Amino acid sequence: MAGDMPTAPQHKHGLYIVLISVHGLIRGHDLELGRDADTGGQSQYVVELARALAEHPEVWQVDLLTRQVCDPKVDADYAEPHETIAPGAHIVRLPCGPRRYLRKEVLWPHLDGFIDNALQHVRRVGHAPDVVHSHYADAGYVGSRLAQLLGVPLIHTGHSLGRVKRQRLLDNGLREASIESQYNLAQRIEAEEITLGNASLVVASTSQEVEQQYSQYENYHPKRMVVIPPGVDLERFHPGKRNDPLPPIANAVFRFLHSPKKPIILALSRPDERKNIATLIRAYGEHSDLREYANLVVVAGNRDIIQSLDKGARAVLTELLLLIDRYDLYGHIAYPKHHGTNDVPDLYRLAARTRGVFINPALTEPFGLTLIEAAASGVPLVATEDGGPCDIIAHCKNGVLIDPLDADAMGAVLFDAVSARTRWNNWSKNGLKGTAAHYTWAGHVRTYLREVRKVCKGRRPRIAAPSKNRLPSVGRLVVCDIDNTLIGDREGLRVLLDNIEGSGDGVGFGVATGRSLESTLKVLKEWKVPRPDILITSVGSEIHYGHGLVEDTGWQRHIDYRWKPHALREALKGIPGLRLQPKIDQRRFKLSYFVDRTRCPSMREIRRHLRHLDLHSKLIYSHEAFLDLLPVRASKGLAMRYLAMRWRVAPEDLLVAGDSGNDEEMLAGNTLGVVVGNYSRELARLRGRPRIYFAQAPCARGVLEGIEYYDFLGKRRIPEEEIT
Repeated sequence: MAGDMPTAPQHKHGLYIVLISVHGLIRGHDLELGRDADTGGQSQYVVELARALAEHPEVWQVDLLTRQVCDPKVDADYAEPHETIAPGAHIVRLPCGPRRYLRKEVLWPHLDGFIDNALQHVRRVGHAPDVVHSHYADAGYVGSRLAQLLGVPLIHTGHSLGRVKRQRLLDNGLREASIESQYNLAQRIEAEEITLGNASLVVASTSQEVEQQYSQYENYHPKRMVVIPPGVDLERFHPGKRNDPLPPIANAVFRFLHSPKKPIILALSRPDERKNIATLIRAYGEHSDLREYANLVVVAGNRDIIQSLDKGARAVLTELLLLIDRYDLYGHIAYPKHHGTNDVPDLYRLAARTRGVFINPALTEPFGLTLIEAAASGVPLVATEDGGPCDIIAHCKNGVLIDPLDADAMGAVLFDAVSARTRWNNWSKNGLKGTAAHYTWAGHVRTYLREVRKVCKGRRPRIAAPSKNRLPSVGRLVVCDIDNTLIGDREGLRVLLDNIEGSGDGVGFGVATGRSLESTLKVLKEWKVPRPDILITSVGSEIHYGHGLVEDTGWQRHIDYRWKPHALREALKGIPGLRLQPKIDQRRFKLSYFVDRTRCPSMREIRRHLRHLDLHSKLIYSHEAFLDLLPVRASKGLAMRYLAMRWRVAPEDLLVAGDSGNDEEMLAGNTLGVVVGNYSRELARLRGRPRIYFAQAPCARGVLEGIEYYDFLGKRRIPEEEIT
């Protein structure tokens, strides 16, 4: 974060890397892969990446931030706030909304609280990270703001992308409205766009991901993208020895089969429609020679009672059982109910032992960790021609690609793969060589750190230290929007100010407004408001302190990131319906336009135009007549959290009051929010959040009502998220 005190020198500690993977269940042992759609390959990826990075001598510490889950339905491990998974590598679990386990689609309203908790974690460490690396869209939302506040580079890995998913669902016949209600994709896609706009580096697993998937985004800039395939743990995934005893999982598989010595066609995935298990069973069931020659083993997550699973998994497994019955595959197919993390390498080795193959028939596969695990175990591959398998089989030369929708061709390819003995030997050996050459975590980390050094070059992450000011003695801070919040009721304003002043020096007072500094001072004088301790003005692009109006130059340096006002003006020149406001309304970090909405393109079109030009700014459209452009790191909410970091004020010691949509970012998170009674309707969606109080009274009386609700000037009451 921009400020005055640099972190510990890098030569002493090495790199400090923060990884963020918010959703799912993450721990350092016995990963519950396939438990549900949120606990899969990404969970394994981030844990193994954290360990591999921590082993490198250039790395001091790796913290993997994820969501803390306190829920009797899941293991108590996920409630532990800290877990050391290797020397220098830690999982840090932070509160994020309700304590129970939630699917990722409903986590969005709680992510601002996760950001505040992440900032507090960094403060406890006392060392700003050199980079923040986010994984998936929700972590991208968190990582973008965390990196903005800390002033450090953001690295992002998408794992799967919202635009790709939406197109696939539309192709499958789902209506856009039902897609949105189930998956919340509009919010996810916009978060991905913002993340791509903020990222210094995007790490992809395959060239196809860069060229065909990320290219669908407005913020597609391949110069900031690099392909670094993930690695495989060669200590776990390796060929078996000739005289190895059968592993424990063999009994769970063989009990289904009449002839367990036949070659095994192994499929391993969670029970998800995209994994295309049904087409695989049709391919096997309709190819009589294949049925006689080989067994099919489908390991589709873990289950006790199918009816108790979520709707998607229930539908997939029900169809699986119906197809088994339709083709009378009893004795030819195994579908064990349970397997553990330690059983997975044994399953691959069991397939290799029977001279079988591993198949990934998914409709789409961003990478395919299971493919490199199988290859490292000596199992040839048959895989979908979409995504990661193209690169893997090209590198390893150990299998064949298939059309996942052509069941007849799939069956023929599988029969050919298991029955050609000499080619099976060649593919098995090639897979071992290919994974060792292209897919090790040591190799991944070497390339990764080379790219990290590039984005960190010339940067020094900072955590700010206080300068001379009244604020170091302030323990709590009241921050109000001005128009229709602080002002509007003179008598209520007088009572509010008397209460704050009467609470002593331990409580500070600030304003946050879209007005310029000059306009702010004028209106405060008109309403007889004493000079605040903090003035956040021009929509968060300027910060000044107290009676001397000392400008925070650290904030100026901080928000200058990717700010190109001249290029932005040129890009918007000639756009119909846009006209620059007078020079007096322009600021160093704010461009202001008049908007004629009858002629002007939509804000979405303007934003897309700027993103294609690799120009980055926040667009703030107000009253259907005005447009402000700000740096991506500037906003009232970010300015307030910067101040909290700088002056060591915990979020719970900040009371924030507002009335309109441009106050929403300030109100969200772990601060104590107050929405005054005369609020505008766009804030209604915040109702129900425990740390946002909706006052009955308008303006200053509403702020005072909120102060009394939280007992902010007394013992202070902090509402907690409900457990259920």
